[in-house]
Amino acid sequence: MSARKLKVVVVEDEALSRKRLIRLLQEAGCTVVNSFAEGKGAYEWLCQHPDLDALFLDIHMPNLDGLAILKNLGGQIPTVLTTAFGEHAVEAFDTEAVDYLLKPITASRLERALQRIDERSTPSSPQAPPAPSGPIRYPIQAGEGVLLVDLHKTTYFEVDNEVVWAHAGGRLRTQWTSLNEVESAFPGSGLLRIHRHLLVRPEAVLGLKPAPGGRAIVRLMGGEEVEASRGGAPRLRERLGL
Repeated sequence: MSARKLKVVVVEDEALSRKRLIRLLQEAGCTVVNSFAEGKGAYEWLCQHPDLDALFLDIHMPNLDGLAILKNLGGQIPTVLTTAFGEHAVEAFDTEAVDYLLKPITASRLERALQRIDERSTPSSPQAPPAPSGPIRYPIQAGEGVLLVDLHKTTYFEVDNEVVWAHAGGRLRTQWTSLNEVESAFPGSGLLRIHRHLLVRPEAVLGLKPAPGGRAIVRLMGGEEVEASRGGAPRLRERLGL
């Protein structure tokens, strides 16, 4: 159950999908203040009513598609994109969308999206800022010195011959020798082991596709693809709510 009473709008041209999403949102405690079956009318209404907690927006819409609406709104309303086509995942995550839902939408996956909206909408207290759960930067080797790299710009870590390499806009050599050391350096960060030599940041995952033997090909921000093992693939799907 979502922790807040969110005021939301649904933009979905398929009647059955629209009714289902509205029902799931209401069951999660949200107030659906309006819904639309086409893009132009939705965009005109949203421009006049920006005071919303969230917008659930289908990508494929008559008159004006969802990505165009999202771009024109300029981030005024936290938006969750929805679609029946998995190939749009990369394009969706390149936008300012809070989340991306693949139809048919389940109650559990919707709840994860609502939690992300809650987290984004809840202001932090300047009097009592949350304590970091661990370091947010780490050193990499740069000639005879070191540079500090932001964990949130990192897609994954890999170990090769007792050297841990970080992928953050390039392949960067760290000072670690095992993935266990990486996990210990970032307690509570959510890094996930998807293979014995791979540790990914789930927030950097753009999409998955099945591979033989129960494995999965993982598409990451920046366009890289890595392979999740037979044991790592289901753990990643569970973390992503898939």
